[in-house]
Amino acid sequence: MGQLFGTDGIRGEANRYPMTSALAFSVGQAITYLLKTPNRSPAIVVGKDTRISGYMLESSLEAGITSMGGTARLVGVLPTPGIAYITQSMRADAGIVVSASHNPFEDNGIKIFSGNGFKMSDEQEETIESLVLEGRLPDMVPRPAGMGRAYRLDDALGRYIVFLKNTFPRTLSMEGMKVVLDTANGAAYKVAPQAFSELGADIQVIHNSPNGFNINDACGSQHTRDLRQRVVETGASLGLAFDGDADRLIAVDERGHEITGDQILITCAKMIKDEGRLKNDLLVSTVMSNLGLTIACRRYGFRHHATKVGDRYVLEDMLRLGSVIGGEDSGHTIFLDYHTTGDGILTAMQLISVMVKTGKPLSELAVQMDVYPQRLLNLPVTRKPDISTLPQVMEAIGQVESELGDTGRVLVRYSGTQNLCRVMVEGPSAEVIEAYCQQIAGAIRAEIGQEEIALEHA
Repeated sequence: MGQLFGTDGIRGEANRYPMTSALAFSVGQAITYLLKTPNRSPAIVVGKDTRISGYMLESSLEAGITSMGGTARLVGVLPTPGIAYITQSMRADAGIVVSASHNPFEDNGIKIFSGNGFKMSDEQEETIESLVLEGRLPDMVPRPAGMGRAYRLDDALGRYIVFLKNTFPRTLSMEGMKVVLDTANGAAYKVAPQAFSELGADIQVIHNSPNGFNINDACGSQHTRDLRQRVVETGASLGLAFDGDADRLIAVDERGHEITGDQILITCAKMIKDEGRLKNDLLVSTVMSNLGLTIACRRYGFRHHATKVGDRYVLEDMLRLGSVIGGEDSGHTIFLDYHTTGDGILTAMQLISVMVKTGKPLSELAVQMDVYPQRLLNLPVTRKPDISTLPQVMEAIGQVESELGDTGRVLVRYSGTQNLCRVMVEGPSAEVIEAYCQQIAGAIRAEIGQEEIALEHA
């Protein structure tokens, strides 16, 4: 990726480069300049999540867009997929999301959708990056008569809710279903409760009081303890956990057990297959998906294709190979029959539709896939040399892969959005993979010299 754009847009600590008001202003200018034509000024949708820094970055983008002669359409707090939908449905030329997804409040980011609702291409991002970094934008602005305007779209939330409800089959109902929602104090805090209530669900909502600082704080898709507890206490049918910008979903079954993104993916894909709608008999996920997903695909008679990590790569291969469903174990799921990007609320509606159609509890649907023990270590790094150039690391990986054989797998990669090296091992038991993970991590520390600060069970 480039100097500014990573696998999911521009991201970093707010008020520090690159997430400064000055850079956001330049990005707004650059997008507008890129999309201008001699006869038309571009309309650009701008939305955000609930971070305190969103005000600064939203205003800076608005100023950049209008200074270059574009029209800024401000939707305020709205999930990332909602901004993609509004961009496409309003026939805007682009949509900008101010969000750092599942990251803590200190971070923020800028990601861009094209007018068709799909993420902007690498080539377009490279052009924007060049315009920003070359410093020539101040010389490109129009005369005062050519400046643009900004409008606030007060009905964006309602439009998006109608879209979401229309993805849930009209022949089905959520009446009588008790659902607990964890909105992560993020962008879904208004949309999700309204959407599920209007479909008849009996809802309880937790972590829906954003204050600018509590987004993703011990809540949401990465921290399901509170949700699991509330589901069991209330006897709910399921719990739904979104992340800060609500493009991912992790579910909790009626027993309080967390359901992974892969399990959601296989549950929905099997229903689509059973209904004859699984185009090309193909499901797409990333190399981080659990080994059990591949085995389940074989069992149910459809193909599995694995991409590089990142929902943009999942989408690229879905479009290239003609697949209608794909996603990541982290909870991003893309239903191309309905939307152009991953949408946590939409995914929840498809999952509930499977429960209603089959009459089965989520715990029973989840066991359609065996989850192999998986260990993920996050090692902070200050540099990211090519893994293949680190002999001790390559030797450790090779030794572990040889010992695991067909009973597991190893994946070592750098995060595309954080300064982390991720070591993932799957295998026959937790004890075995823990030892193998530590073996590879030791080699990484020896060659890059960093200390482990985060341990996660995937």
